[in-house]
Amino acid sequence: MKLVLFDCDGTIVDSQHMIVAAMDRAIAANGLPPVPRAAVLGVVGLSLAPAISRLLPDADARVIDAVAEAYKGSFSDLRGRPEHHEPLFPLARETILALAGEHDTVLGIATGKSRRGVDALIEREGFEGLFATIQTADDNPSKPDPGMVLRAMRETSRAPDRTVMVGDTTFDVEMARAAGVHAIGVSWGYHPVAMLQASGAHAMIESYADLPEVIARLVAVMDRAS
Repeated sequence: MKLVLFDCDGTIVDSQHMIVAAMDRAIAANGLPPVPRAAVLGVVGLSLAPAISRLLPDADARVIDAVAEAYKGSFSDLRGRPEHHEPLFPLARETILALAGEHDTVLGIATGKSRRGVDALIEREGFEGLFATIQTADDNPSKPDPGMVLRAMRETSRAPDRTVMVGDTTFDVEMARAAGVHAIGVSWGYHPVAMLQASGAHAMIESYADLPEVIARLVAVMDRAS
């Protein structure tokens, strides 16, 4: 049985406009100068406090906490506005449903989002019951710590050589490699392909249509090696 773990933001769902808008509002609400859009996208995937710490390296813990709370409130507010939405990437739904239907595959999520954010995504997209394990920033150390992947494997009784992590950032790749599992990078996310390759991605895909074959190939290589 294979375990396929997905990142959310930048991998399943294109939430960049929401993330940037919420962070802009949170920083402005605390009287701080704006940060570049590219910098905000560069920390997507990290848990909220570590991400803000990278964006505001001179800020103390009090300011980081204040910006984090303002971000949560802003994101919740923006989620209810029609001009802000988080569309699925092309073929994400079809591929996830197809993998969920395979008798030898179990799906999971490993994300820097909050559990509330993941639950909202699952409900909105009708993904209830598809993911056997859901690891979020609420319960685990921030990526690239391997804790999310290790916990997902424990919960599903899967071995590293049968586990694949699919993500769009170097944090996903580094987390996967630290946990000893296969790392598949996606080209449509928030970190450049060259960065994912330099971080050690075992494979890159240009489309969700390529994912099932790449998963099968990586796992088959390990099967032959054993």
